[in-house]
Amino acid sequence: MKLIGTHTSPYVRKVRIVLAEKKMEYDFVIDSPRQAGSTVPDINPLGRIPALLLDDDTPLFDSRVIVEHIDNITPNNKLLPAPNRERTEVKRWEAVADGLNDAAVSAVMEGLRPKKEQSADWIARQRDVITRTLRFMETHLGEKNFCMGTHFSLADIAVGTALGYLCLRFPDIAWQESHPNLARLYDKLMQRQSFIDTVPQA
Repeated sequence: MKLIGTHTSPYVRKVRIVLAEKKMEYDFVIDSPRQAGSTVPDINPLGRIPALLLDDDTPLFDSRVIVEHIDNITPNNKLLPAPNRERTEVKRWEAVADGLNDAAVSAVMEGLRPKKEQSADWIARQRDVITRTLRFMETHLGEKNFCMGTHFSLADIAVGTALGYLCLRFPDIAWQESHPNLARLYDKLMQRQSFIDTVPQA
């Protein structure tokens, strides 16, 4: 398998952590759709990362599709439960974490535009989404050891990668100080080798 993406994308990092937790070997091909000559649009018509090329060259894209496929084809270290209410809960955590990433990435991309073309209102709206989402995750995590209670799952991987992206791109938010439950979870996740090995570097 080949994973196409970058070191800084939180969506790519989520897939890399899942692959590490499942102990699967793969080739990591560094490519960004923002670079001239990128091959990403040839693999994913949406022009987004991550993209996963299976051994038969079938392309998969969207991190949620990719991680579910990986979990389905390997019996070890299951990260998603069987289809039931608990699975829905895991997917809800993943959706809210990915939504936080969507807002953060959108704000970053807007900030890369020429100053006179930037929309301060747009950036402010994305920051409002981040603030509300952090509050939601903090409340719903509560005192639990992991998002789903006592066991590690895809929910924790999704939340951990989103929090890691905030550490990389928005250090001014200082979410650890105002969200102690999330800070406790993040510290615990950062002891796992899969998280240590995939820390994004600007």
